Amino acid sequence: MLVASLYVYTFLGEFILLYPVYTLLFADAGLSVAETSSLFVIWSVTGMVLEIPSGAWADRVSRRLLLCLGPLLAGLGFGLWVLFPSYWAFALGFVLWGAEGALVSGAFEALSYEELSRRGLETRYVTVMGRATSVGLVADALAIGLAVPVFAAGGYLAVGAASVLACALCAAVALTLPERRTRGTEQPKSRYLAILREGVTEARTDPGVLHAVLQVSLVTAIWGALEEYVPFLAAETGVAKTTIPLLILLVWIGATAGGLLSGVVSAYAPLLALGAVAMAAGALVGHPAGFGLIAVAFGAFQLAGVLAGARLQERITGTARATVTSVAGLGTNLVTVVVYVVYGATSSYVSHGTTFAILVLPYLLISVAGRRRDPLGQGRRLRDFLRRRRVGPGAPPA
Repeated sequence: MLVASLYVYTFLGEFILLYPVYTLLFADAGLSVAETSSLFVIWSVTGMVLEIPSGAWADRVSRRLLLCLGPLLAGLGFGLWVLFPSYWAFALGFVLWGAEGALVSGAFEALSYEELSRRGLETRYVTVMGRATSVGLVADALAIGLAVPVFAAGGYLAVGAASVLACALCAAVALTLPERRTRGTEQPKSRYLAILREGVTEARTDPGVLHAVLQVSLVTAIWGALEEYVPFLAAETGVAKTTIPLLILLVWIGATAGGLLSGVVSAYAPLLALGAVAMAAGALVGHPAGFGLIAVAFGAFQLAGVLAGARLQERITGTARATVTSVAGLGTNLVTVVVYVVYGATSSYVSHGTTFAILVLPYLLISVAGRRRDPLGQGRRLRDFLRRRRVGPGAPPA
């Protein structure tokens, strides 16, 4: 029941029909490109400011509560967009949406890992998170496909209502998630600050946790940012505009496959090296056929990101699990912004293909550093994984 609820929660959280059309809503409301860009800045800044405080709140109060509250805030924001289409309504909606992302990010991973661990199924965390990621990608694709006929039938009000409904259902599913945590009988009001300090201190001073936080931030942010520029890379190959969505779909299939392979493939450093080489080769070839390699790269990076997240959860030993995870989330946001800036500066002088190749170089460095740090670790983890698989059927069901 736990795992199924996590998958349904992820699906509903991404099944937002407004996603493909909200920029059109802004344009129809009379917003300029600069005003729209300012909204994206508001969204990003809100998420970064609230990321770590919301993680500590999840550790102090209830992760399930935050997982319920987050979608409700996003749904409220989407409702404001379609009912009162104006700049300030859009800005408030992005604040609420940014708050949703911050509330959910650390709490989701922390609750998932601890509830699986309580059942003796912590070794399934990689598989569950990988499949949850793939479920989210499928929901994105279905939302894009369904948005077209729903928008044609009922306009912005229809897709907005569907999005609010998805958020409400997502919040309801959150209430079905189990959460059993050991608490003291009485906790002082200052306990929040103590948890916040504990989480930040563990992320900063524990070498293993700090290394895992940096890995998560770098591995997930770079390819996540590059994904936004895939349409430009596709256009650079010279294909017709009608073909670009097909190439993007191919990349999406690769990323989805990477998530589904979680728990089957665990060679972390080789995955990063494979992804970097495949991405650089596919981007530099300048031909649509290169998108096959790019799809492989996105699949490898998706899987590596899930493995990095699992390593982080394994290394957290304190009670501020959601806080530490939120520190990694903040790092991911910061690295993403850096990639955006570097991409914008670099692509002004070289092709998109060359820019892609340059920006995946850190993956090769991370791969080499990982091998030097633990040259025998890959084989040992594989043997441990196979041993767990042999004894797995005896474990209690989730």
